[in-house]
Amino acid sequence: MISKSPSYFFIEAIEDSKVLIMSYNNWQKLKEQNPKWNLLLVKLLEKGYATKEKREREFLLLDAENRYRIYLKEYPTLENRVKQHMIASYLGITPIALSRIRRKMKA
Repeated sequence: MISKSPSYFFIEAIEDSKVLIMSYNNWQKLKEQNPKWNLLLVKLLEKGYATKEKREREFLLLDAENRYRIYLKEYPTLENRVKQHMIASYLGITPIALSRIRRKMKA
């Protein structure tokens, strides 16, 4: 939004969701009218940065099986709600590799 160019990324809802759509100009006006929106923005950016840093660290330092164990611990309710290929993509592995890890963990 800042550079007024299309995003390279997107978010896909896998369940019914409510989405708020706001133009960048309206967002700027909202922040000008009430400074608490800036505080919210800072909190969201801090959380986003911490999440991104943790994810990058895990990709660099952990193998796929350990990343999967962390995924199961942090998102215990998603295992049965999300398709295997989506979990594999999140972990940076193929669905076949995820199947192997699951099979190994069950043994």
